[in-house]
Amino acid sequence: METDALKEKVIECLKTIYDPEIPINIYEMGLIYQIDILPINNVQITMTLTAPSCPVAQSLPIDVDQKVRQIEGVNDVHVAVTWTPAWNKSMMSEAAQLELGML
Repeated sequence: METDALKEKVIECLKTIYDPEIPINIYEMGLIYQIDILPINNVQITMTLTAPSCPVAQSLPIDVDQKVRQIEGVNDVHVAVTWTPAWNKSMMSEAAQLELGML
């Protein structure tokens, strides 16, 4: 599978994952900083959370790993959580901001 096509599948998958406290998917929330498709279809995702004390800080990266791993053609997945730069509301898509009444 081409890397662009696989990356698109990963993005579609990420749009099905939600932070349970916010009715917006993690991709539109701006929690996904980077998606790299490495040789032999290994997927590396750099993400953050809304805050270090987020109740799903332990489980959300595991959910991302498990769901992306289920995509046909994915060989391996590595999810890295970073706090730099710190997440803020401006990282949300316009659609997410609209949904939450921030626009």
